[in-house]
Amino acid sequence: MAKQTYFVAGTDTDVGKTVAAAGLLAAANNQGLATIGLKPIAAGCERTEEGLRNSDALLLQNTASINLPYEQVNPFSFEPPIAPHIAAIEENRMLSADRIAALCRGALMQPADFAIVEGAGGWRVPLSDRETMANIPKQLKIPVIMVVGIKLGCINHALLTAESIARDGLRLAGWIANAVSPEMSCYKENVATIATMLRAPLIAEIPFLENPSPENVAQYIEIDKLQTL
Repeated sequence: MAKQTYFVAGTDTDVGKTVAAAGLLAAANNQGLATIGLKPIAAGCERTEEGLRNSDALLLQNTASINLPYEQVNPFSFEPPIAPHIAAIEENRMLSADRIAALCRGALMQPADFAIVEGAGGWRVPLSDRETMANIPKQLKIPVIMVVGIKLGCINHALLTAESIARDGLRLAGWIANAVSPEMSCYKENVATIATMLRAPLIAEIPFLENPSPENVAQYIEIDKLQTL
C-alpha cells in the first residue's frame, strides 16, 4: 500500500468529492510523488465501446501518475444515477466491503507514494442491509479526508460525519472546504465555525471555480498539513 493512503469521504452527495480527490492527486503529483486514484463504486455511468465508464473515475484515472486499467480504478460500475446498493439489487449483484477492500488492496500493491480511495455519496451510504460505505476504509484501515460542501446545513453535516468517522475508529487526517455555490452567504463564518469545532486540520479552501480542473484545484491544497500519524 502507498506510503500515504486516504479515503475521501463527503458529508453528502454533490459536495465535490471528486473535484477534491483529483486536486489532491494533482497536488501530490506536483511534489513529485507517485500517485494512485481509485473510485471502487460508481453509479451514473455511461455505456461506451469499452463498457460502462464513470466520468469521476475517469478523472481520477487520468490525473494519477500511475496508469491503472479502468477496471482496477472502478471495479463496480452501475448505469443508473441512484444509490449504489439499489443499483446493485436491480442487477442482482452484491456489494461487499470485504470484496471491495480486497480489490482496492490489489490496485494499491503498485509502488506509490500517495493514494486516494474515493467513496460514493456520504459516510453512511449503504452497500447492503448490513454494511455501509464506512466499512471500506474500516477494512482498509486507512485515515479519512472529509470534503465539506459549504452550503446551508454544512456545519451540522460536517460535525455529524466527523463524529461517525471517530466512532468507527478511524482518524480524520484533514478536511476540505469546497465552495459549491458562488452565492453562499456567511461563507467565512461557516468555515470558521467548522474549523473551530473540528480537531482535524483544514487542508484546503477551494473557491467556486468555473473550471475546477485538477491543476486549478491543486493550488489551493496543502497536503503537507495532513495528519500522518
